[in-house]
Amino acid sequence: MSGSFCHELLQNLSLHLEEKRPSYVINCVINGFSSCTTILMNCVTIHAIRKTTSLPKPLKALLLSLAVSDLGVGSLVQPFFIALIISQLQGNNPNCTTFTAYTIFMSMFSVTSFLGVMSLIVDRFLAIHLHLRYQELVTHNRVVALVISIWVFGLFPSLLAIWISQTITSKILSAVSIFCFVTTAFLNYKIYSTVKGYTNQVQPLQTQQVTQSAEKTNMTLLRKSAIGTFYIYLVFLICFLPLIVTAVTSIFSGSSVATVDSAFYSITLIFLNSSLNPLIYCWKMRSIRRAVINTLRKVLIC
Repeated sequence: MSGSFCHELLQNLSLHLEEKRPSYVINCVINGFSSCTTILMNCVTIHAIRKTTSLPKPLKALLLSLAVSDLGVGSLVQPFFIALIISQLQGNNPNCTTFTAYTIFMSMFSVTSFLGVMSLIVDRFLAIHLHLRYQELVTHNRVVALVISIWVFGLFPSLLAIWISQTITSKILSAVSIFCFVTTAFLNYKIYSTVKGYTNQVQPLQTQQVTQSAEKTNMTLLRKSAIGTFYIYLVFLICFLPLIVTAVTSIFSGSSVATVDSAFYSITLIFLNSSLNPLIYCWKMRSIRRAVINTLRKVLIC
């Protein structure tokens, strides 16, 4: 990142922080509390997912990747974010290296979370759409390769901002994000219609009761996992969409005090998503909920 570009960012940040001091203090408090809960809940969730044997290996790998990225947000990105704001409030501008490091960490963990949720939606779509061919085509090794690719790709946006410009990077990311949201919305609709179609086909069957029972059990498990993934996507959409809207607005209308202030709250909302995901796992996935309860019980007993 060029020195002039970094200097301009820090000057704008300092200006807006001075004008909007109360709102940024609120952001610090929210992020401080959210950081602690995110670290605690995701550590417990990672342990619970690893101990849950009933989860399919591909789904477990995707959930672990998402939980690790959420843990990274709470343990690295949020403390860094708080430190930058506090430094500005105290009148001490952070150096360019500090700001660049924060940008890289934020980009990496935010992008991996984003792509992790997208991958969960695609995985559940393939599980329901492919049905019996799912285990043959979606193997554990392929999913692990996908997870590694997601983490490698997580570094690209920040590197683009350094090599090209923040404006061009924002335009590229906004376009890709909108495409991903539209695509996953369509996949969620296909998941719903496919599950509903299978239910209508299985119910009229009166013969082959063993096959019917197995079919119902399999579809029930797929339906529950799909619903759990849908709630993860819904919360993710609520948390990420404001920042995308703010970014698109700033591209067409330019930066202002209002857009920068909105961007800070939107970033805090994205960070908050990392502490909400473990709650959704426990709420909608019974096997993970049991593992979490057992883990907490052992910790409390000790």
